[in-house]
Amino acid sequence: MEEELKCPVCGSLFREPIILPCSHNVCLPCARTIAVQTPESEQHLPPLLHSRGPAPPAAAPGAGPGAAAGSAACLDSESAAGGGGGDHADKLSLHSETDSGYGSYTPSLKSPNGVRVLPLVPAPPGAAAAPRGAGPASSSLTCPQCHRSASLDQRGLRGFQRNRLLEAIVQRYQQGRAAAAAAAKCQLCDRSPPEPAAVLCEQCEVLYCAACQLRCHPARGPFAKHRLAPPPAHPGAPGGGGDGGGGKGAGGGRKLPTCAEHDLENYSMYCVSCRSPVCYQCLEEGKHNKHDVKALGAMWKQHKAQLSQALNGVSDKAKEAKEFLVQLKNLLQQIQENGLDYEACLVAQCDALVDALTRQKAKLLTKVTKEREHKLKVVWDQINHCTLKLRQSTGLMEYCLEVIKENDPSGFLQISDALIKRVQVSQEQWVKGALEPKVSAEFDLTLDSEPLLQSIHQLDFIQMKCRVPPVPLLQLEKCCTRNNSVTLAWRMPPLSHNPVEGYILELDDGDGGQFREVYVGKETLCTIDGLHFNSTYNARVKAFNSSGVGPYSKTVILQTSDVAWFTFDPSSAHRDIVLSNDNQTATCNSYDDRVVLGTAAFSKGVHYWELHVDRYDNHPDPAFGIARINVVKDMMLGKDDKAWAMYVDNNRSWFMHCNSHTNRTEGGVSKGATVGVLLDLNKHNLTFYINGQQQGPPAFENIEGVFMPALSLNRNVQVTLHTGLEVPQSVKQPKLPNN
Repeated sequence: MEEELKCPVCGSLFREPIILPCSHNVCLPCARTIAVQTPESEQHLPPLLHSRGPAPPAAAPGAGPGAAAGSAACLDSESAAGGGGGDHADKLSLHSETDSGYGSYTPSLKSPNGVRVLPLVPAPPGAAAAPRGAGPASSSLTCPQCHRSASLDQRGLRGFQRNRLLEAIVQRYQQGRAAAAAAAKCQLCDRSPPEPAAVLCEQCEVLYCAACQLRCHPARGPFAKHRLAPPPAHPGAPGGGGDGGGGKGAGGGRKLPTCAEHDLENYSMYCVSCRSPVCYQCLEEGKHNKHDVKALGAMWKQHKAQLSQALNGVSDKAKEAKEFLVQLKNLLQQIQENGLDYEACLVAQCDALVDALTRQKAKLLTKVTKEREHKLKVVWDQINHCTLKLRQSTGLMEYCLEVIKENDPSGFLQISDALIKRVQVSQEQWVKGALEPKVSAEFDLTLDSEPLLQSIHQLDFIQMKCRVPPVPLLQLEKCCTRNNSVTLAWRMPPLSHNPVEGYILELDDGDGGQFREVYVGKETLCTIDGLHFNSTYNARVKAFNSSGVGPYSKTVILQTSDVAWFTFDPSSAHRDIVLSNDNQTATCNSYDDRVVLGTAAFSKGVHYWELHVDRYDNHPDPAFGIARINVVKDMMLGKDDKAWAMYVDNNRSWFMHCNSHTNRTEGGVSKGATVGVLLDLNKHNLTFYINGQQQGPPAFENIEGVFMPALSLNRNVQVTLHTGLEVPQSVKQPKLPNN
């Protein structure tokens, strides 16, 4: 609160605060220092500050020009100087009925204390230039906070209302701070008890006495920029009244404020138009007679209620700000910890790079050493071989020269042929290339380090900023099963800043086997169809991004339905098939047999469903059974190799697969009959029932794969499908086939 109680000019607690027209406050002594006097000969203010209302009462006659050109004391005098400046001062009155007395502008000058003042405007044409100091002076005041300027009327600064409420609060605050300062003790004193604290360092958050401040907190070096403030107010410090601070009449016995214009009258009403309290005499004089005036007490309560309501919103924001500060402090700690982690990670990664480079350096040096030793060995071998040949050739040459010197023809001819052959053989040994080095002194090893150097130069923290995604959270309330399909939903944990490019959903085989990927994508909701009925599946999910794959989520267990609920499938049915009753009833528009499949697919377990014959005319042959999804749909079920069926008329039935008719059995169907289909994929067989009795032996055995319920019929038959049935527990004896 202390900042609210400080004057924006001097920076100290308010002394005799006055309210400016812009609702800001300044000390009365500070107002004297920032008020600017302008001689009338130069007093031409912008038109936006000109009053449009009637002028205030004329200045008292007889006041000389020097009365207005004096020191700052004249700015708050009770009566302004008269003279030629009265008309212009009237136009700039702060108390005009229609003008607030201040306005926005673009200042071009600044006073020595940094407060912007009103720029001068050239004199209007024809205005007579008054001699220097001959005319009275008018004053203007610029708010140090919003920089709005206002001119003073004849009353000077006394024309501004005194903020007695703020003055009383400042006095109570000073008294409480004095009491707290007396109780606050230095936190660095070695004495017992410690000395009273004299200052508080707002940066160090330490209380110092005068001696400890000089010793431990000198006003130089890094401490020169620290701000020293008085000791903080004690929570239990008294806030009562008294004459401790600067205004008179503060405290419990403070008298009621009187009107600024009528000293003998107390404020009793509030002018809504002027937004200021007034007395009865102000109303009687007619200045506020056309204004909206209300009782002072009622407006006091109304404004208090408005302020309280506004404070509630500020209080909520303050609470949010405190929580935000706690979050920021936690963020500081996290940043510190993460910074240390990143430094350690960076050092480890760089060390790993250095280690890898050192190992590769050793490997390359080994290769160079081996290449050098190989070259040296080849050269030494060639030197030894050449030296041996040279010695032999030299010896042969010397011997031949000695033979040539002999004068014995017969003896020469005895050995000349052999010597000639030896010389020729010796010459042939020096073949082309024999006197050339087998290896070069250059090493044919070129180390291509440029890509590695580029990678090192391009090594940056982009890769370190992006970590693998965290563990996804499965939303169990959205995970469910329906028939042989399961739906899973998940989301990323809150406050997760690592990017996610997609998810990988894995499911086991429903029998405790290995997991397999069933979905890869960006969605967080996935439905998997075509699973086994009455099976338990385990599912898990993980996220991935450019940095890699994150950890798996917790495993969720999902149980598919014990029995199958399905209907006829309109999307795969022949176009002549007509479905109704929510796709549970089927008939046909054609006299030819047409096929329709169910919406379920079976590959495991035991399943049973029934079909009720609603209409049966002219002895047709409907066929009931199972089929692959690619069965031919424009002929009777069972005529191709993709279906296994029982077709039946009103007297007998046959089993059919690949157009092969077997096991004719007595007993047919009629209107109202029920045909049951039992598919046992544990035993890999298919059995049919008519009206609850097994029709013949098991129709087909050793069937494996994925099968869908199937039906073929023509326009003379209409059947209704019943699913979700339990497998019959007791099976009647089957009817024996006739052949």
